[in-house]
Parts: sequence; structure tokens; C-alpha cells
Amino acid sequence: MNLDNAILAHYEWKNKLKSAIASQSQLDAASISLDNKCEFGQWLHGTGASLYCKKPEFVALVQKHTVFHSEAGKVASQINAKHYAEASKMIEIASAFGAASVAIGVAVNALKRVAA
Repeated sequence: MNLDNAILAHYEWKNKLKSAIASQSQLDAASISLDNKCEFGQWLHGTGASLYCKKPEFVALVQKHTVFHSEAGKVASQINAKHYAEASKMIEIASAFGAASVAIGVAVNALKRVAA
């Protein structure tokens, strides 16, 4: 697993959500909310867990990844409900989604340091 790519993929969610707001398109909020549907989540719950499950940095990362997908799913639900202004507020940096997005990058970098 390329952890740098995992960080980028999760930062890209803001763009995906912005695009869905702009185009007023529907998203699969239920799947987005699940932390084991993305490639990184599959790695976390599979190979990553077998390699690093005893590392506190890994445990923290799994928790932060779960929160990230939960927050992204909430935004997707607002988009699906056509609450575009609320969804836009929910992806700002000072939002729960914004904090979760930053936390993913920090947590992945912490794991990278102990995994090296």
C-alpha cells in the first residue's frame, strides 16, 4: 500500500463532494460511510492489520479513518437531500469533515514513521 496515495485519495474526497454539490448529483452515502469500502480501508482491515495491529499509531489511524468516512457519508446524505448550502458548510476546513480529513493525513504520516 502506498500510504502517500492513501492520503491523496482521502484529500480528493473534498473535491468529489464539491463536484457533487455543484452538479447536484446523488452519491452512495451508505457506501461512503463505510470505512472498509475504499482501497485503503480494505488494506487497513486486511494486510495493514496483520502487519501493524499492535502499533498504537495503526489503532489511531483505523479510528480516524472510520470517523473520516462517517463524516463524508454525512455530507453525502446532505447532498442527496438537496441541502447543498449545508453540505458546502460541512466540507469547510473548520468542519468535522475538514478536521477528519486533516487527521487522516496526520495519522497516516505517524504510521509511516513507525513502519519505516
